[in-house]
Amino acid sequence: MCLVFVLLVLINTVRCDYWTEREQLIKNEESLVMGGSLILSDNEEIDPSSFIPARHLFETLPLIQESNVFRFIQNIPKGSLLHGHDTALASGDYLYNLTFSENLYACIFEERIHLKFLKGSVNESDCNWQPIQEVRQSNADFDSRLKQQLTLIRENHRDVYTDINVVWNYFTDIFITVDPLICYKPIFEDYFYQVLSELYEDNIFYIEFRTTLPTVYDLDGNLYGPLEVTAIYKEVTEEFISTHPDFLGAKLIYAPVRNVDENTMQNYIEIIKALKANFPDFLAGFDLVGQEDLGQPLVRFIDQLQELKQEVKLFFHAGETNWFGSSTDENLVDAILLGTVRIGHGFAVVKRPEVLKIIKDNDIAIEICPISNQVLLLNEDMRNHPANYLIANGFPIVISNDDPSFWGTKALSYDWYMAFMGMTSRQTDLRFLKQLAINSIEYSVYDDKPSAMKIWETKWNHFIDTFTEEINISKIKAINDNVMLIRN
Repeated sequence: MCLVFVLLVLINTVRCDYWTEREQLIKNEESLVMGGSLILSDNEEIDPSSFIPARHLFETLPLIQESNVFRFIQNIPKGSLLHGHDTALASGDYLYNLTFSENLYACIFEERIHLKFLKGSVNESDCNWQPIQEVRQSNADFDSRLKQQLTLIRENHRDVYTDINVVWNYFTDIFITVDPLICYKPIFEDYFYQVLSELYEDNIFYIEFRTTLPTVYDLDGNLYGPLEVTAIYKEVTEEFISTHPDFLGAKLIYAPVRNVDENTMQNYIEIIKALKANFPDFLAGFDLVGQEDLGQPLVRFIDQLQELKQEVKLFFHAGETNWFGSSTDENLVDAILLGTVRIGHGFAVVKRPEVLKIIKDNDIAIEICPISNQVLLLNEDMRNHPANYLIANGFPIVISNDDPSFWGTKALSYDWYMAFMGMTSRQTDLRFLKQLAINSIEYSVYDDKPSAMKIWETKWNHFIDTFTEEINISKIKAINDNVMLIRN
């Protein structure tokens, strides 16, 4: 009898040891997750939801907008936006409404609509420019065609975008369509002001944006080059701050296209040196943009870039690819060796263990753009995004929106939603969202980060106090019925 009793005790002890060890292992993993080391106050102990979206944005956009989780995220003080491209940042609705502007002309050539601001009708060999309102009146399907040229959204998107190169061609064509629309000087100024307004409404108080510094024009035939365009951006930012004193400002990352030769690269270098001389406080640094798979790799310009890194900070797009062992994912190697401050996208980084180690050891933030990666066909199901690994292991990341104009989103909340719902554990709570906001300040190049952090903490505490007073927390803990449809 005693022997049986001893055996039962030993069995129960083993069982207890198993469950204790299991619980500890799970806790250890949770502590590694980004934000896992934060301790929340009683008011912050909120679990917004645990559902993970798996379908394409174009199929779920209305459901996201109706979600309690999304509305919750919209109200969060998010700090900074660190990866967005200037002429694709305002909402698609605002972009379309610009096509009703005075002095805007249109022509249809090679089955595409072209736009331009003019003083009067101009006949060219390949285009008969007419006031856009006249074109609208004479073409019943004009508006539907125009809207389609301003967005990647398609009901049959899988049939249209058969591979990455195809979707990138459509993506590039949108820039070609909108640049003459946005780069008309009065519109250019209003557009950037609208960008700042939409970000501010989304509880963002600082931005570091990428720009090719496109040529801006007016009706008198004047053209505005890189220094003048930068001055416009700076003036609009200062104007916005004057009426929104809790908005901290903006910095510009000069990011011309990457598919060029060494002579053009040298011209880029001369431009950014001039920018540094004339706008030392407004310039953040340098990058190269465009489809990495078809553009020139960083290694082609190593000598020039090694010279440049002595002059300005670098913020390279690198590894925006699903290839492994190509010149594209090798951009990650060169970006790290060149001392990049942050990495744009870094989609392929988990395939590069030595690069990952350097990123972790040197605290180099990766700018994750969830929706961009999905729409541009790197990944569809957010549960399979490589950022899941980075988040689970506490790597330094920030969440950004890239080009929201072209896929029906607005500001940053949509990408935060996708990251929270699709890239994190079902046990993830407010600590992750809080850490995202902290990271957005910590990994910026804002001049006075301690001051920015204090301002953000005040906004955060006010948000928490207001939320706990006015919102029924049980509604936030429940999984929104509409969002559940995405999972099923």
